[in-house]
Amino acid sequence: MRIGELAARAGTTTRTLRYYETRGLLPARRTGNGHRTYDEDDLRLLRQIRTLRDFGFDLEETRPFVECLRAGHPEGDSCPASLVVYRRKLTELDALIEQLSSVRAQVGAQLARAEAAVSGGPEPTCELGGHG
Repeated sequence: MRIGELAARAGTTTRTLRYYETRGLLPARRTGNGHRTYDEDDLRLLRQIRTLRDFGFDLEETRPFVECLRAGHPEGDSCPASLVVYRRKLTELDALIEQLSSVRAQVGAQLARAEAAVSGGPEPTCELGGHG
């Protein structure tokens, strides 16, 4: 298939495909007249990249999965390098969850303090003319 068809089937743009090609993530096969040509394996590769990107992986983090697919593994995540990326991403996510939990606790404490202050005195007025 040609680049436009691949882009449409993968839900992306031809510009993105060309960028992936320059980054070495998408093979650069050409016909005799110089047109890029792709197959179903390339579509599967792009779907893997897109799924990982949707999960928050940066483009370079998708490389081990792409290489795993190219090596013939059907899922792209059964290679040791892919597992390393998964573990690293889970560690990052755990740290973000911990950070967000801390922020949530702080915001909750601020809300409780503010509500206690409001219940102990006159109702504050909003600068925009409404009541808080």
